[in-house]
Amino acid sequence: MPKIYLSFVWHMHQPFYKDLVSGEYKLPWTRLHGLKDYYGMVKILEQFPAVHQTFNLVPSMLVQLDEYARGVAADPFLRAALKETAALTEQEREFVLRYFFQANVQRMIHRYPRYAELYSGWQAVNENPHRALRVFDDQALRDLQLLSQLAWFDEEFLAGDPGIRALADQQRNYSESDKAFLGAKQQEKLALVAQVYRDFAAQGQIEISATPFYHPILPLICDTQIAETAHPYVPLPPRFRYPGDARVQLERARDYMAREFGAAPAGLWPSEGSVSDETLRLAAETGFQWFATDNGVLARTIEQPATPELTYRPYLWRQDGLEMHGLFRDRTLSDLIGFVYSRMGPQEAADHFLGSIRANCAPILRAGRDALVPIILDGENAWEYFELSGRPFLKELYARISQDPQMKALTVSEALRRVPAEPLHRIFPASWINANFDVWIGAEEDNRAWELLLRARETYDQVKDHVSEPARALAYEELLIAEGSDWNWWYGPEHGSANRPDFDRLYRDHLANIYRALSLAPPEELSRPILKLEVKANHLPPRGPIQPVIDGSVSSYFEWMGAGTYSIDQRQGAMHGQKFLIEELHYGSDGAWVFIRLDFVKDSEDALRNAELRLQINGVALTVPVSSFFETPAHDALHLKSAYDRIFEMRVSRRALGPAEPVKFQASLWRAGLPLDALPQQGVIELQRHELNEWLG
Repeated sequence: MPKIYLSFVWHMHQPFYKDLVSGEYKLPWTRLHGLKDYYGMVKILEQFPAVHQTFNLVPSMLVQLDEYARGVAADPFLRAALKETAALTEQEREFVLRYFFQANVQRMIHRYPRYAELYSGWQAVNENPHRALRVFDDQALRDLQLLSQLAWFDEEFLAGDPGIRALADQQRNYSESDKAFLGAKQQEKLALVAQVYRDFAAQGQIEISATPFYHPILPLICDTQIAETAHPYVPLPPRFRYPGDARVQLERARDYMAREFGAAPAGLWPSEGSVSDETLRLAAETGFQWFATDNGVLARTIEQPATPELTYRPYLWRQDGLEMHGLFRDRTLSDLIGFVYSRMGPQEAADHFLGSIRANCAPILRAGRDALVPIILDGENAWEYFELSGRPFLKELYARISQDPQMKALTVSEALRRVPAEPLHRIFPASWINANFDVWIGAEEDNRAWELLLRARETYDQVKDHVSEPARALAYEELLIAEGSDWNWWYGPEHGSANRPDFDRLYRDHLANIYRALSLAPPEELSRPILKLEVKANHLPPRGPIQPVIDGSVSSYFEWMGAGTYSIDQRQGAMHGQKFLIEELHYGSDGAWVFIRLDFVKDSEDALRNAELRLQINGVALTVPVSSFFETPAHDALHLKSAYDRIFEMRVSRRALGPAEPVKFQASLWRAGLPLDALPQQGVIELQRHELNEWLG
């Protein structure tokens, strides 16, 4: 009797949040999802031994989990959660308020009454941390510190650990020792994650597949021009073509997984299901035996609708003596789990899911053929929207599959051994999203990101043979990280998140680290967001000539009167998670000199220590130390002079800047080769000659 074989592939992935130079994790999501989903999604199968599944693990995510498990990950979010509340600085308290409510409100925050109460208080002050600090006392902040971590603990940990359960039952009035206890439990539980995959793989209930090491869009790494095949006439950046990098990403993934799990993976989920003939050739040469992508890609490959009859079977791709089995997921079924069933009861959702499968498979079974149903989706993010992290739904679903004699849940490799494959001589180049690459290339922000990546890649090739092996290795590692898909996921118009500015900054930091590793100054353009944030600028042009004394303080009320001023609405920017150091920029001239002044935000002295100001002014690049007096030699035509005490002031010779009109400039703050802040965030500030002529008669 023909059967229905279900192949679930759960894709476990987080971006690489670690800055290799500073060693700090810039966002906490790998740690938090490690607590919430990675362990329990496998452990639940212990109750359903007949259900076999495939878990796709991204190596760069596992590297991060390993550092957390060993207690060596430097995570400022975890430090802020564990630090004694009374010792938190005002800046740290704002940090806690800004980030520690980033959880699903209905399923995670409201699960804990005290967390919901604190969230209501946060909403009552319009998510303004300055106002919130007036009403959030130490006990409220302490409760927030703990509950923001507890909300991410897996159902298995909550049910199976009496100490964690007791903290959940306590609900409020937590102590410093409670926080320390939960911090220790985080490391303890994260250390269990990799082992549960090893255990279940060893007993044959799960198969482990992989993704290229840093989750790149391989077809675009091989050649960005291929995006035109899926979307003719899409605007593209200068061509990026580095198939050697794509091979390295594949080889490293396979080698890492073999070391960690005792066997190299047979299967590959290419990042975002992105495939092309070139990348499949590389994957086959690397040793991968099967790949999976979306049935939207299948439809464009076979040039007809990807009906269940065509989707519910494996394929065998062959080219140039190489071959790989391929599965094309049923996107509709996968998306029902990811985006719909969280709004339904567990039984109702399981009924609908299995009923849909049976209806889709009926014609196939009547024809005497087995049906192989590929269900492939994110194995972590969806569960934030489900009651009890989706465990009631999964238990209901797995129980029904186990009891149905016509259904069997198999790993991909098991299923491929049972169902004959159809030949496939080519693959259409595309990703799972709309069967093209538009999420990652084509929009203005995307193309700018690729342009900066290309510039860094070309610089690496020019300089790599002139630096030490450790420096070369660090620069190349940062390049591979910057090739990851996650940065461009947030560029362009498709996706929104409160953390978009964080991703933008982290991407630019990775690029800056390439130059730093090569002992080069990073380009000034990396100080400015690629992201087009709508942060309101307040700009008042100069109203008259100025002649301030360059001494680092406001010597006279009148010396900067008439100067132009430029600032951005930092309250609005704070809502986007931006961090500012420059409160206001003043500028002007008396015809002979151009003057610039920076006023910094309160309590920024530590951040400014060893910082430098970089100016791009009429094509001249100037670098000036911020926190000390500075003056160029007398013979230098710039006659540059600067001073810092309570403010930063500088002057530079107008004549030395050349005849170009108007004077155009950008200012940015840097420290240790990384950008801190910039004004303007986009564009330039202009000082017009006609204004000077009017002032000076």
